[in-house]
Amino acid sequence: MTLLIIAYLGGALTILSPCILPILPFVFARAGQPFVRSTLPMLAGMAATFALVATLAAIGGSWAIHANEYGRLAAIVLLAVFGVSLLSPRVASFVTRPVVDFGNRLLNASGKPGSVPTAASSLVLGIATGLLWAPCAGPILGLVLTGAALQGANLETTFLLAAYAAGAATSLAIALIVGGKVFARMKRSLGVSERIRQVLGAAVLAGVAVIALGLDTGLLARLSYTSTASFEQAVLDRLHAKPATGSPSEIAGSGMMVAADTARPFRSTLAVEGRAPSLDGAVEWLNSAPLTTEQLRGKVVLVDFWTYSCINCIRTVPYVRAWAEKYKDQGLVVIGVHAPEFAFEKKIDNVKKAVGDFKIGYPVAIDNDYKIWRAFENSYWPAHYLIDAKGQIRYHHFGEGNYRQSEQAIQDLLREAGSETAATAPVVPDAKGAEISPDLSNVRSGETYLGYKRATNFASPETLRADAARDYSVEEPSLNEWGLSGTWTVGAEQATLSQPDGSIAYRFSARDLHLVLGPGAAGKPVRFQVRIDGKAPGTDHGADIDADGNGTVTATRLYQLVRQAGDVEARNFEIRFLDPGVEAYAFTFG
Repeated sequence: MTLLIIAYLGGALTILSPCILPILPFVFARAGQPFVRSTLPMLAGMAATFALVATLAAIGGSWAIHANEYGRLAAIVLLAVFGVSLLSPRVASFVTRPVVDFGNRLLNASGKPGSVPTAASSLVLGIATGLLWAPCAGPILGLVLTGAALQGANLETTFLLAAYAAGAATSLAIALIVGGKVFARMKRSLGVSERIRQVLGAAVLAGVAVIALGLDTGLLARLSYTSTASFEQAVLDRLHAKPATGSPSEIAGSGMMVAADTARPFRSTLAVEGRAPSLDGAVEWLNSAPLTTEQLRGKVVLVDFWTYSCINCIRTVPYVRAWAEKYKDQGLVVIGVHAPEFAFEKKIDNVKKAVGDFKIGYPVAIDNDYKIWRAFENSYWPAHYLIDAKGQIRYHHFGEGNYRQSEQAIQDLLREAGSETAATAPVVPDAKGAEISPDLSNVRSGETYLGYKRATNFASPETLRADAARDYSVEEPSLNEWGLSGTWTVGAEQATLSQPDGSIAYRFSARDLHLVLGPGAAGKPVRFQVRIDGKAPGTDHGADIDADGNGTVTATRLYQLVRQAGDVEARNFEIRFLDPGVEAYAFTFG
């Protein structure tokens, strides 16, 4: 129920986002018409269609992508006819009489005197709008789509997406009711009914053009990157809490070590959030035999959900590693639960190599089937759950940061368990390369996926073709847009280079740029060269390339390609692969 409320509120917040702009003309074209017969069916059709299409896109294969492409094309044509009929019924009749007559009969939306909207016609308009609507993927929609990708086809996925769409429909309905009253007052006072109808027709055609040109997921996505994200994150932080017998906690008491009272045992002020679930379900354990709840009784346990190519997880690893080393003799057991995001992260050999590369010595449970993930009802990478000596969850934190509070919680629970843990300064891990904390004040670019399942802001003039080789080209993308050059096959999760001398371009604004890359099925090393603003990176090179921009893909992992040494500014990034077969998954920034 909590997730449904979050999804609904996230949808309602889209009214504040520029990404809602392309569909507003279609909605306001119904202003002043009966709510039950016109507005309600249209919004219901939009919400239902979006939920269905988004579900298929999240869990389906290339067939779902192709089906939606045809649906979008049909919707664009239908809404263009609707816009022309609003703009000028006389011109529409003359130019495209049969089609427009059909559209007018079907939609009953030309605005001619005496025309009465029907629920069926409004529903058709809503379905067309739902096929075109592509809201910006903020934290809440991202959470819903990630859950859909992890859990597969189920009713919960569709219900969450329907709740999101219903929230958007609610805010649009309120805006339409208010707007309808304004339009009605204008008509009465100015007698400009015909002019208003023509303006709405022009707005509808402009909305169709924006969507057809892809600006709804390009320019508008950039505008809204920070516009509603903070609101949505606040909703998540306030509502998405674990069920608990007390209040959920993300901070450890007062944040200070309290002097021990020798008269009675120390008791932490951290609330009990519930019993810790079982760790059964891992397909394999690294650095340890399988650990059970019974074996861990009496120990303080830190469960760290991570996946090895996730930049947020990579930047958290040094702290988790330092805590495991610092407190191992005082009763702390650290368990890393590796829950894969991409298919390549399910390969146990890949995880073993990553564990070695990150110098992780604590136990790692390979949760390829997400059984432990589901048992904890987790939704985030990284996520920390701190379990006391009685097997109760007493603290959790999602994402990066809060390291001082997390370590204070560890000390509190160790002391509560009887350890003589002294108050000490927080760890200062020796982080290098991609492990170094991000420069958040200068990050203006967000995580970007290259597989068609979650791809956004694609700037090549050729549209993405799912699961088939195609020649792409790219000039100079705008901020936060990316494009391909050369022969690529774009799959659900990654883009694979079919021929040598292919490249990826991205205009970004952040201190660091990372790209998840792999050598492909053949496993042969792939040489590449990086250019920043057309030049060798020099002192701005990342940890995985040299100053001349040269590097080699030898394993499927995250590669740090750029670290700006001076002032952070928007830059043009290009990576050119000299050999075929490379697989590119996602950009991240820091």
